[in-house]
Amino acid sequence: MSKTTKRVLIALIVTGLAVWGLISWGIISFRPKKNSEIPAGPVPGAMPGPVGALGRGGQTLLVRHVIMQPTELVDGINISGSLIPNEEVNLSFETSGKITGIYFEEGSRVRKGQVLAKINDAPLQAQLKKLEAQYQSTEDRLARQKALYEKEAVSKEAYQDAEANFNKLQADIEECKAKLDQTELKAPFDGIIGLRQVSVGAYASPNTNVATLTNTEKLKVEFAVPERYAGVLQNGARLTFTVEGFDEVFPAQVYATNSKVDQGTRTYLVRAIYNNAGGKLVPGRYVSVSLNTRTFENTLAVPSEAVISEMGIDKVFLYKGGKAIPQEITKGLRTDAMVQVLSGLNVGDTVITSGTMQLRTGMRVELK
Repeated sequence: MSKTTKRVLIALIVTGLAVWGLISWGIISFRPKKNSEIPAGPVPGAMPGPVGALGRGGQTLLVRHVIMQPTELVDGINISGSLIPNEEVNLSFETSGKITGIYFEEGSRVRKGQVLAKINDAPLQAQLKKLEAQYQSTEDRLARQKALYEKEAVSKEAYQDAEANFNKLQADIEECKAKLDQTELKAPFDGIIGLRQVSVGAYASPNTNVATLTNTEKLKVEFAVPERYAGVLQNGARLTFTVEGFDEVFPAQVYATNSKVDQGTRTYLVRAIYNNAGGKLVPGRYVSVSLNTRTFENTLAVPSEAVISEMGIDKVFLYKGGKAIPQEITKGLRTDAMVQVLSGLNVGDTVITSGTMQLRTGMRVELK
């Protein structure tokens, strides 16, 4: 055997012994530990198990509660609205002509029937004088014809012609007076007149806006409520509203509702009346309306956070013998904070109002 061969053989034997030693060491070092060698306690990174009927860690859950007693539940809403005048009209003449006089001060209070402005009536005045001059002679002629007709001195046709002429003259006079009345612009109701839009000497027509007259002794509160209140609000319902810049709360009363729901907004238009005798408020202001639509007396209600809805079923948890017991209910009216219970609960029941998402049937609970 040559020296080279001996060297190769020795190297293979040494390498084999080294590999065997490593394998033997690894088997001893990484063999599975016995149960007695596994340390006690949770395995790092493991998820905690589900909460049992006694709560996490077997502890009792501390909860808040209410005891069912008959109460009064009010269905109230807060909504925005506007103040509008009780009456408002744009004033204009019924006929055309040159304005010869304006008899009001802008922003002043005027009375019903007060003459506010006038247009030229000279041609009509002349025509009226002419007709009035003919009146006496026509009336005398009719009287003579009537006397002769009674004596059968004239025919019936002659008497009827005289009577027709007299009646026509009377109608012409009344027509002329009516046209003269149209040359005066009168206030249709008491109110405050706004800024005038014309001056003396201007030509006015029925389309010319002279000024705006507004009655503010009473103001209308106009607002729209959701369609679910259609048919619920009745005339006479009382409400309150507030206006920015005023600390006080103003009372009003519903006097009219719309005949149908607006299909575009799905709202129901309502109007209330406010007595503004002192003139404190002006129309056009934005208001915040508070309205009680319905009142349920001697009803049962629970806080909204106590109600759990699952698969279309509403329920609450009752406190019985230190445990949480689910109870199915039927809901009625829902307000911002309370839910009316139509069935499922009785007076004296203890309803749990906190921790409802943690509760399970039979879980031990303690009342705060």
